[in-house]
This record gives sequence, C-alpha cells and structure tokens, in this order.
Amino acid sequence: MAKKESQQSLRELTRIKRGEQVNLAKFDCGETFGRQKVDADKVLAANLARLTDLQIRIYAEAKHAVLIVLQGIDAAGKDGTIRVIAGAFNPQGTPVTSFKEPTPIELAHDYLWRIEAALPGKGQIGIFNRSHYEQVLIVRVHNLEPERQWRRHYAEIRDWELMLTQEGVTILKFFLAIDKDTQRQRFQDRVDDPTKRWKFSLRDVAERKFWDQYQVAFQEMLAETSTDFAPWQLIPANHNWLRNLAISEIVADAIDELNPQFPEPAAGIVGLKVV
Repeated sequence: MAKKESQQSLRELTRIKRGEQVNLAKFDCGETFGRQKVDADKVLAANLARLTDLQIRIYAEAKHAVLIVLQGIDAAGKDGTIRVIAGAFNPQGTPVTSFKEPTPIELAHDYLWRIEAALPGKGQIGIFNRSHYEQVLIVRVHNLEPERQWRRHYAEIRDWELMLTQEGVTILKFFLAIDKDTQRQRFQDRVDDPTKRWKFSLRDVAERKFWDQYQVAFQEMLAETSTDFAPWQLIPANHNWLRNLAISEIVADAIDELNPQFPEPAAGIVGLKVV
C-alpha cells in the first residue's frame, strides 16, 4: 500500500526520477506536502541540530565529501538557503562557492575547470550557489554556444558526476522553484527595502524577460541530468519556511546514510591524565 503523502519523506516527495519529464508551468511552487508553518521553526531547529552533529562527524572522520548544488532562477532563494543550512556547520569544513560570470582565465579553460577547483575534499560539505549547470542554462538562453555544443554537455555532466560519486562524493542537487509572481514580489521587496537594494540590479529586470526560455531550459536540464546516483530534488520555494525545512531534512537524511563516525583515539589517549 502506498504511503500517505504526509508520511513520505520530503526526499521521496521531491526527487525527480531518472528521465522524468517535469512541467514547471503546472508545478505548484507553493506546495507544502502537508507540513504546517506553525511547526516549521521547531522541526527546522531539530534538523539543524542533526546537521551540526553530522558535520562534526564528517569532518572528524575525513572519509566522505558532500556537495550541495543549488540552482534556481533569480530570487529563488539560493542565498537564503545557504544562510540557514551553512549556519549549522563549522565554516572550516564548509566551503561555499558562488559561480558568477566566468573570468578571462576561467574562459581559457574548459567549463568544468573552475568547478573542479571548488569541489569539497574529504571531510567537507561544500555548497555551490549556481554551478556547472549554468553551461546548459544561461549559455543556452543567451545563445553563447551553438546548440550542438551545449546539448553535448548533458552527457558530459552525467559522466563527470558519476565519476565523482564513484570517488566518494555524495552529490545533493536542489532546484528551487518559484512562480513568476513570487519573483516579481521579491524583486519589488528588494527595491523598496534600503537594506536589500544592493542585491538588485537592472540586469535582474532584463533577465526576467527570458522567464519562459529559462523554464524550458530548466525542464530539460532536470530531465537530462537527474540520475540514480545524483538525482535532482525539485523544491517548491514560494514559502521560505518549507524550502528550509525540506532542504535541511534531505541533507540530514543523506549524510546520516553515510553513517559518519568519530575515529578511534590513538593508543594511550583513553584514560590519560593531562598534567
């Protein structure tokens, strides 16, 4: 018998199966999966406490690397997600990388060169704000490469992520989905709030005109690159509280499966009296 929706984990509810076609125009970005906002703070605090403990164990054991990839249209909530999730971690073990327009040096190399350099090492939980997926998103929407070239990247990315997972990297990919009106309101909030205006630029307005093209690119990206070894999680992100709840739970569950343990102390330490 199938589980009731409220009994399913958010990891199950948001996972995109391999080859699954997603219609973002029909996706409910305000979905809450039966969770209640009144309970959100308490549940989030418990999730973050789990993450704090798990990150200490990952760091101490130094056997596993975890990569969290955040993608989404402008104002989808990537920065807010990082503030919440990374807030549970010791910064020493949590490198955060934002991928903006490539520099001349980066453009002189293949598109994965700068991504490789930012990968977390064993014992680290790395977070990417945007990622290698820009090579099939902004590159596609703005015709920065011929179609035959950016289409080739789907297979390259799948192969590269498979190699990483075989080398012991756990890849957790989150696509934050908001609707067009929510983006408009968030942009307006930035314009109206003097403490947030620095986050807004006229380029955001220009990119908003490409909304439909981005939706098509997102849909194909999700279908082409959600795999058994590195699936996408499609997160309804109109509500910040649900977004934070879902991602904190999914990350904690995934790291918990790695079962990180504190290493055994060196001989002679147990029972030692320090003078």
